[in-house]
Amino acid sequence: MSIGNPNLPKLVSALRIYTRQAFVHDMLAGITVGLVALPLAMAFGIASGVTPQAGLYTAVVAGFIISALGGSRTQIGGPTGAFVVIVAGIVARFGMSGLAMVTLMAGIILLAMGLTGLGAAVRFIPRMVVIGFTNGIAVLIASTQIKDFFGLRTGPVPSEFLSRIKLLTANSASVNWSALGLGIGTLAILILLPRITRRVPASIVALLACTAISTAFHLSVETIGTKFGGIPRGLPPFAIPDFHAEHILPLIPSAFTVALLAALESMLSAVVADGMTGDRHNSNVELVAQGIANILSPVFGGIPATGAIARTATNIRAGARSPVAGMVAAATLLAILVVAAPLASYIPLATLAAVLFVVAFNMGEWREIGAILQLDLTAISVWLVTFSLTVFADLTVAVGIGLALAALLYIYRVAETTTVSPVTDEYIRDGLPHVLQGRIVPEFVTLLRIHGPFLFGTTEKLVEATINLEAFSPIVILRLRNMTAIDATGSHAIETFAMRLRTSGRTLLLCGAMEQPSKLLLHPRFLDRLGRENILPNIQAALDRARALNASEPKPVAA
Repeated sequence: MSIGNPNLPKLVSALRIYTRQAFVHDMLAGITVGLVALPLAMAFGIASGVTPQAGLYTAVVAGFIISALGGSRTQIGGPTGAFVVIVAGIVARFGMSGLAMVTLMAGIILLAMGLTGLGAAVRFIPRMVVIGFTNGIAVLIASTQIKDFFGLRTGPVPSEFLSRIKLLTANSASVNWSALGLGIGTLAILILLPRITRRVPASIVALLACTAISTAFHLSVETIGTKFGGIPRGLPPFAIPDFHAEHILPLIPSAFTVALLAALESMLSAVVADGMTGDRHNSNVELVAQGIANILSPVFGGIPATGAIARTATNIRAGARSPVAGMVAAATLLAILVVAAPLASYIPLATLAAVLFVVAFNMGEWREIGAILQLDLTAISVWLVTFSLTVFADLTVAVGIGLALAALLYIYRVAETTTVSPVTDEYIRDGLPHVLQGRIVPEFVTLLRIHGPFLFGTTEKLVEATINLEAFSPIVILRLRNMTAIDATGSHAIETFAMRLRTSGRTLLLCGAMEQPSKLLLHPRFLDRLGRENILPNIQAALDRARALNASEPKPVAA
């Protein structure tokens, strides 16, 4: 629970009730996250077309600021896979000065979004577009790591996907078997170790083991030292980047893309954190912190930053209690930079490539594709177009067209479900089982209703209305009689609500869905999550089902 002004950083309210025990938990969690972030930060820097230390500087500076000033108690900030593709493209065309300008402009945009409350606009991006982005970015990240994973001897790798694949295929005979062996070994550790224990970060074990093997056996593989000359020891350097005024206009679309991706990923990460901790983040405060972090990141040689979902989840699982954990994580990386940076020279690039393969797989949301293919052709088309443009065209183009498709889809859904028809005796008769008046609602039932279209941009209202599940009865009936339309984002929101209720020991029943929502709610995936028996035709059937469930519950035995 937050204490005091909700528009202040979460750190302020956390420190008001801070204890020594909380500090111990935060210290252990922060050190754990710092070690997990070490290989990731270097890998994201390399994949983005910059130096590995640029990724580390971002994790230190931006990570500290996002934790200290943000609106989430456990959010971890830093470089992420979402930016890899667009950052690499900017560096290739405009150099480091262009990247610094984009990062700065994106920070200003994020700051404005947070201060004006426009951060809520990210809710108006439908799930199909978000999944299309993440699928496409994951494919691109994986494709950029093929060269290092296999140790291929090629010239400069093109930034375009098809040209890149063509070059890699043409040089597929130049595999470095030592590099491939290290890459496969890294993958084995990353996949198998978490199944044995999660107490030790698998990425650190893989990094240390493969680096030791490469060094001990003098393997002829490319390392951070051979490619980048190592990582300089010391604090992140402070320097005002060289800005070129003529680049401002060409880079504005890229700046908006970076800002949108940062806002989207940070909000998704904060929502994940809320679900794991029971806390509630302040999106506007979080975006202000993200903005400040991205304004300062290029001044210290960094790249764009945002909330990192996997590192945030690791932070929570490691026992974090407050934003202090994220600040400790940044301090841990800083200590490594100051003390042990020269040792990074021996890290094989094949190992970092394998780390990014796992990142790409985890961020891709591949399980969602099966559910998407069960939707109507319109939703599938939006996902496919966004995915294809992300991979084969340009992320900025994909964002623009994805948002345009989202707007058209919203209009289509509303128009599709708007009807004008005469009121007949049959209509009145069919509506009687849905009428609430005169029905007795048992005390073990809580009734909720959705009124109007439940599409992307409106699903947050369900979250806001159900923050305190402790106030709900054991059985919750969600009445859909007046829900005129739903999309994949809406159905996902109901699935998430059902899982929250189940975790709290409660049951969700749905009733009265109209024709268009019924088609989406009767897909096999949705039925598997909620149970066909818990989707009822009307309120009377839902109340009967609730009574049957209540009667089947074991009653406590009197002492």
